Amino acid sequence: FQVHQELKTKGVTLQLLWAEYTERHGDKAYRYSQFCHHYRLWRGRQRRSMRQVHRAGEKVFIDYCGPTVPVVDRSTGEMRQAQVFVAVLGASSYTFAEATGSQSLPDWIASHQRMLTFFGGVPALLVPDNLKAAVTKADRYTPKINETYAELAAHYQTAVLPARPYKPKDKAKAEAAVLLVERWILARLRHQTFFSLAELNAAIAALLPALSQRPFQGRTESRQSLFDALDRPALRPLPATPYTYAEWRKARPGIDYHIEIEKRLYSVPHALVGVKLDVRVTDTSVEVMHKGQRVALHPRHGKGRFATLTEHMPKSHQAHQNWSPGRFLNWANDIGPGTLGVVQKQLKDRPHPEHGYRACLGLLNLSRRYSRDRLEQACARALAIHSASYQSITSILKQGLDQLPMPL
Repeated sequence: FQVHQELKTKGVTLQLLWAEYTERHGDKAYRYSQFCHHYRLWRGRQRRSMRQVHRAGEKVFIDYCGPTVPVVDRSTGEMRQAQVFVAVLGASSYTFAEATGSQSLPDWIASHQRMLTFFGGVPALLVPDNLKAAVTKADRYTPKINETYAELAAHYQTAVLPARPYKPKDKAKAEAAVLLVERWILARLRHQTFFSLAELNAAIAALLPALSQRPFQGRTESRQSLFDALDRPALRPLPATPYTYAEWRKARPGIDYHIEIEKRLYSVPHALVGVKLDVRVTDTSVEVMHKGQRVALHPRHGKGRFATLTEHMPKSHQAHQNWSPGRFLNWANDIGPGTLGVVQKQLKDRPHPEHGYRACLGLLNLSRRYSRDRLEQACARALAIHSASYQSITSILKQGLDQLPMPL
């Protein structure tokens, strides 16, 4: 067993341990081949989960418990099921656990931040299961890591190595830790009622030290003692700057050279109209990338629905010569005064005329879908009720309100 524990230390090999062994025992020592043979025999008698040699500070294995924990909303009585995140270091089996509202990407990332703070350092590899927050495309050889998760790993100077599909041995350490948390923590909390995640996490945190300090079966060492001896010294230091959470999305700018993120429009260089772009969204900024290069950066929150930079605008409207305010107005005038009034309003109530192009093109599509006559009636009704937005006109047509008598 001592040989097995020593092998967890980075740089320690069987050759080195045999050399130290022969120094202690002299002529009575086994030859190297015999030494290795006896170690392999011992290892073969151990549990399946013991067969992997986990180097100190190398890996943390991550998964969620199967059972959830009910959390009751004190004001409404509504019950929600909390997920239990579990992480275990490979060499020491030192374990972290906490409850979150979901297994969504924001909760997944936040749990990693708290996990690494709990450990007080960073292992060389993160080994998650193939859940969606970690892996966008599972593959035995080249899994595609979620971009936000990869960015977290880069910030902490670690790497993601997902467990291989259909390879139970890759997940043995995580599954053992999950079972341990279910038996020694969740089972002990089964008769308690929790009214918030904070209450539940306080209860979990109170039980973790006893789990860590409990000796392994038939041994004197505990998870805590092995962590102090093996993993803690080998972990890399935490970064000096905090991680900024960001989600990555795809967007394609329309004719008005804007992309839409959560109902707000952000400009990009007009030459990129119609091009698929990568968008990095944080709490404070929207960063637009094309082929790995930043092409636009906007504050996330601001006044109005549009965020437009002057340098993104074309010097003329040649790029959009097929559509111009004049052409939209002529088209609307041919349909009727109601449609003309709506188009005038769309083009007028915008910082730049191009901002109204989306709504005008939407009206054009409605005329094809419902007929020009029905669009005219819907626009007239929308003006009468002072709600001349594209969404309002669409709703009027869907509900058939354009075919009812006009309100007095």
